[in-house]
Amino acid sequence: MHYFVTGGTGFLGRFLISNLLKRKGSVVHALVRKDSQKKFDALARKMGWDPKRVLAVAGDMTKPNCGVTPAQARALAAKKIAHFFHLAAIYDLTASAESQRAANIDGTRHALDLAVALKAGCFHHTSSIAAAGLYPGVFREDMFEEAEGLDDPYLRTKHDSEGLVRAEKRIKWRIYRPGMVVGHSQTGEMDKIDGPYYFFTFLKKLREMLPPWMPTLGIEGGRINVVPVDFVVDAMDHIAHKPKLDGHCFHLTDPEPMRVGEVLNTFARAGHAPEMTMRIDARMFAFVPGGVRMAVGNLPPVRRFIGMLLRDFKIPKEVVKFITYPTRFDNRETERALKGSGITVPKLDDYAWRLWDYWERHLDPDLFVDRTLKGKVRNKVVVITGGSSGIGLSTAQRVAEAGAITVIVARGEEELFKARDEMKAKGGKVFAYTADLADMASCDALVQKVLAEHGHVDVLINNAGRSIRRSIELSYDRFHDFERTMQLNYFGSIRLILGFMPTMTQRRKGHIINISSIGVLANSPRFSAYVASKAALDAFSRCAQGELSGKGISFTTINMPLVKTPMIAPTKMYDSVPTLTPDEAADMLVKAIIEKPSRIATRLGIFAALINAVAPKAYEVVMSTAFELFPDSAAAKGDRKALKDEQPSNEQIAFASLMRGVHW
Repeated sequence: MHYFVTGGTGFLGRFLISNLLKRKGSVVHALVRKDSQKKFDALARKMGWDPKRVLAVAGDMTKPNCGVTPAQARALAAKKIAHFFHLAAIYDLTASAESQRAANIDGTRHALDLAVALKAGCFHHTSSIAAAGLYPGVFREDMFEEAEGLDDPYLRTKHDSEGLVRAEKRIKWRIYRPGMVVGHSQTGEMDKIDGPYYFFTFLKKLREMLPPWMPTLGIEGGRINVVPVDFVVDAMDHIAHKPKLDGHCFHLTDPEPMRVGEVLNTFARAGHAPEMTMRIDARMFAFVPGGVRMAVGNLPPVRRFIGMLLRDFKIPKEVVKFITYPTRFDNRETERALKGSGITVPKLDDYAWRLWDYWERHLDPDLFVDRTLKGKVRNKVVVITGGSSGIGLSTAQRVAEAGAITVIVARGEEELFKARDEMKAKGGKVFAYTADLADMASCDALVQKVLAEHGHVDVLINNAGRSIRRSIELSYDRFHDFERTMQLNYFGSIRLILGFMPTMTQRRKGHIINISSIGVLANSPRFSAYVASKAALDAFSRCAQGELSGKGISFTTINMPLVKTPMIAPTKMYDSVPTLTPDEAADMLVKAIIEKPSRIATRLGIFAALINAVAPKAYEVVMSTAFELFPDSAAAKGDRKALKDEQPSNEQIAFASLMRGVHW
């Protein structure tokens, strides 16, 4: 028996061809565009098709008679094509209206003409439940004209293309309306992200943020009809070969569809993400007048916020309307046709884990994101203050090795130029500029020189800083401590940001990374001058994000834990407590450059801030205990002779180990 298939390289088509080949003596003629021949050959090898039984026919769905020449048509007609399967179409809500009309409507018209020219026995049209539009209620298999809500191009073109088949008098036909097709129930295989897959990124992010046992609030909606690809092709294959069913339509759907919230929870279990224990039915908002909903939805802040969420979770806005999908599908004709075949819709719970596993291994968008440092900074101008030693030097070495145009800034010329020369000797494009960032005139001169020689800055890392560990009681006559820390840590950083920002906003891209402190989250005693200056920089970044994120500028604040650098050297107690190495700190900066998060902080820092917010008095007791346990250093007291005798106690070491990275 000879078959003709359009869309044979598509997801449904490839499995249908495999099914047809199981029939003894079957030969499949598959329409293939010339530029898709290599893809077809590769697919044939992957699927294990016999090249003598699966034959490519050169053509094009957008052309009359699908681009098949009269000579080809005569040769195919002589083969006596028993079944013509038309599967070629655009199954994509985000595709343009023009492309959908060309593929779905014009393509169906051309396929019908070709089937007639080939004198095919029956034309099998793969439609979709989308042909019903947004019909409120139960849509039967014998219903068509009753479809409602066809404003969406996808719904309209699927409806109108089916209408062409229904109006056809020249050839016998059968119509199949599959539900939302997902991957293979046995292997999980899927070719693209569609339908419920759009929500997998959201579930994965939820899994990363919360443990699986954590109850969450979610949304409920209409019933979503999900069917695996193997059920659809098995049903089509069986029904196509059953006699006396011409002129009928078949709903290849789940007779017991689940609601949106149930589907999402099923995949949450499959992906080990927390389930939505309490779900709010989205339809409850229907009581709000449509005009009011539209007015609120069109407010710029609302549109931007929703757009940001959809972009982050990679959910097309066209999908949102289907959360409250109002249609149920009666499939009694299909059940009668499949009776005794053993072909049924498997329970989603039984194979959801396979779909998730395949998505996570092959389709997750994060798999295709360039997460290398080289991909983010190659040939980009990266300015690092405090770049001659410690965190700044380790970071500069990383970005220089990754191909960045690395600009390091420090006050000490000898150490700075030595660092530059070492990196240049390893092939890095490194430039060094001396500047005193506590001096505003020096900051301005630095900005002018960098812009004059490099044109712009892509990434600015405000790493240079001053730390002072001294109790307030010892600071009564040391107001200059507060002035000095604020001058360098806050004003110096702001001066550079304001200097480089105009070119960033003009180019609509730029990234500011501010090195803050875990002390801002933990409110460390004895660091009032230092923490206050870093907290000011934190506050500036939060305000700037709201103003500049829409102009392509990103801000990242790193609440850095205690790092073994020259800055903490005067406090000899830190020699005996756990600290990060400069390389470990540089890892945090690399993560900031690659991912551009708003904030990077350790779990301990976040936990400290949370406890302080929830139980401030209890947290005050902890901080007061720490204050008493860790006295002022000899350096803070001005006792230079006692520096060598300063040794931490066992209690201090134990406490510092428990609160690793916090300044005491």
